[in-house]
Amino acid sequence: MFRSLSAWLDDRTGWKHLLQEALFERVPGGARWRYIWGSTLTFTFLIQVLTGIVLWAAYSPSSQTAWESVFYIEHVMWGGWLVRGIHHFTAQAMNVLLVLHLAQVMIDGAYRAPREVNFWFGIALLAVVMGLSLTGYLLPWDQKGYWATRVATNIVAVTPVVGPYLQQMMLGGTDYGHHTLTRFFALHAGVLPAALVALTVVHILLFRRHGIKAKEPFRKPDAYFWPDQLLKDAVACLVIMGAVLFLAVYVGTPLDAPADASEPYSAARPEWYFLFLFQMLKYFPGETEVLGAVVLPSLTMGVLFLMPFIARRRGGHAFNLAFLGALVLAASILTILALRQDRNDPDFARAVAQARADAARAKELAAAPAGIPVGGAAALLRDDPATRGPRLFAQHCASCHRFGGHDGMGGTPADAASAPDLKDFASRAWLTKFVDPAHVDSADYFGGTRFKEGKMVRFVKRTVAGFNDAQKADLAKVLKAVSAEAALPSQRAADAAEGSDIAAGRRLIDTEAMRCTECHEFRKPNENATAPRLTGYGSRQWLIDFIGDPTSDHFYGKRNDRMPAYARDQVITAQEIAQLTDWLRRDWYVTPPAPAPGSDSGAGASASAP
Repeated sequence: MFRSLSAWLDDRTGWKHLLQEALFERVPGGARWRYIWGSTLTFTFLIQVLTGIVLWAAYSPSSQTAWESVFYIEHVMWGGWLVRGIHHFTAQAMNVLLVLHLAQVMIDGAYRAPREVNFWFGIALLAVVMGLSLTGYLLPWDQKGYWATRVATNIVAVTPVVGPYLQQMMLGGTDYGHHTLTRFFALHAGVLPAALVALTVVHILLFRRHGIKAKEPFRKPDAYFWPDQLLKDAVACLVIMGAVLFLAVYVGTPLDAPADASEPYSAARPEWYFLFLFQMLKYFPGETEVLGAVVLPSLTMGVLFLMPFIARRRGGHAFNLAFLGALVLAASILTILALRQDRNDPDFARAVAQARADAARAKELAAAPAGIPVGGAAALLRDDPATRGPRLFAQHCASCHRFGGHDGMGGTPADAASAPDLKDFASRAWLTKFVDPAHVDSADYFGGTRFKEGKMVRFVKRTVAGFNDAQKADLAKVLKAVSAEAALPSQRAADAAEGSDIAAGRRLIDTEAMRCTECHEFRKPNENATAPRLTGYGSRQWLIDFIGDPTSDHFYGKRNDRMPAYARDQVITAQEIAQLTDWLRRDWYVTPPAPAPGSDSGAGASASAP
């Protein structure tokens, strides 16, 4: 039955003749490892097609859903992370294999007549593969891809005459957005693969027309493609697949935070195989950028195109090999320089660390019970106090305050602090140090303000400094009571466990020994109050009100020392004040710890930061 079916198919399709032509192609000089590159490229392209179809089935190409769909592929879809990893690293392998294939063709002289046209098709294939790499970079719609693509398309804009029109055509408008993504997706999943298939088919047909150009002298007699060369090709493909799987499993495929045009991303770099272009453009600043972005690449492509004609002249082949070697060497040196400069740049290292933290935070929020907002993945970090808080602090507060000695983002401003350090503000530890005579007038508290000579500093230095052990014990209870007003997430357990001390401290606040209500208001009106109220001290609403307008009678009033009224003067929005407040209080979502084996803990709970 099988023979009958085989004969019927052969009669209709001629498959036996095609198989005979493919397997019994003559290989001059016998099988060689140097002939594996064409087969490995065909193999990697087929892997790209198969994995691309799987990814396509789960990918949603829009500026609001692209990152979400890639997150789904990476963290929810069964085996999606592996498929994406194979697709990602095979794309990188294709670029390497194409260069090696080009080098082998050049060394063997297989670009000379009558193979010029096939050589040109190979150059076109290299350009299409690089285009696939470039367009695929944007599709996750994350910060790295978004900002790196902006750089690439801005380079296109410097092309004389047509540059701005080419850029607008690529962007789908005047700015980066939904149409940019859909155009890049159409190029990556439709136009460029179709061009690659067409070019590959013609490339193979021309190759079969002219046959293998073997390097002489032959070491072995001629042989057929089957079985020796096919075995070598299969081994090479297995090695490449093994390397790709290793990278996909043990290195992983990156996914940065969702793209956000309002958040500059100084850690953006192209993939390693484009780094030499990125580095080269550093040597062509300003108006000379067109030389590095357009003129030099065009001249290089022109020389490659003319190589078959150059080879006809005496010494032309040697020139072509030297040119290719110099090109590879220059690209390698530029890539190494780019990597070394980034490694030695502390600002870049800080940007990379922040990018990784943002990426991890975005994934944590996306996996939270609330999931990704309807407005898109960019809102994950934009509405997150843990992400926005330090940025707001660095922008609006760090000129006077510090957060653990830095500006909230890990940097140290040039100017000295002139207001209290707000790390752990209103906590027991912060308040305990605040009423310590050795620290109350230090740079961590009142040292940079006019209050360093005020009543609170005098009270601590003159009165608290002389407290006996019993008074110190009472003061500790008062501090617990004041700190409990903040209801800090990090102190919930302690506040619950020491309720009796807190209750005692509340009673002591109004005593003559502590003297708190001489200046402060606590849980009842105080017409003599001249300092911030202690009712709700450090709580979310207290901080929102204080940041909004410290000149209010509930706080410093006319005695306010340079603290801006952020809400009253509309310096920042109410949402930003709330985000800054929650960050100072360390009150944001964190993934709850996994329940212990056998416990009856509910899933999907939210928790505040420890």
